[in-house]
Amino acid sequence: QVQLVESGGGSVQAGGSLTLSCDTSAITASTFCMAWFRQAPGKDREWVARAYSGGSRSYLSSVKDRFTISRDNAKKTLTLKMQSLKIEDTATYYCAADYSCDAPRYWGQGTQVTVSS
Repeated sequence: QVQLVESGGGSVQAGGSLTLSCDTSAITASTFCMAWFRQAPGKDREWVARAYSGGSRSYLSSVKDRFTISRDNAKKTLTLKMQSLKIEDTATYYCAADYSCDAPRYWGQGTQVTVSS
């Protein structure tokens, strides 16, 4: 089973920063759309940011201007830089990839991000 591997989660105070990384070496990353999703307790999973193979990016409106997604196809890594974190950003974050980001088949195991006041 193809598995992506996230790292970089942790606990931070509101206003702080964290950077998540995803090892995508298990897939042919350069041709895939890659994304970060998150799921908070009791809530549905939602997509946070997408990095398309052509170079464009898109963001959930609530994280735009605070989060930055980047991909390095040579190093086969996907990164999510999160700044000005808010309590409502608390969730388990997952990286995912596939030809389409709408229903990706390949997922990581998740990494917890906790933002406290």
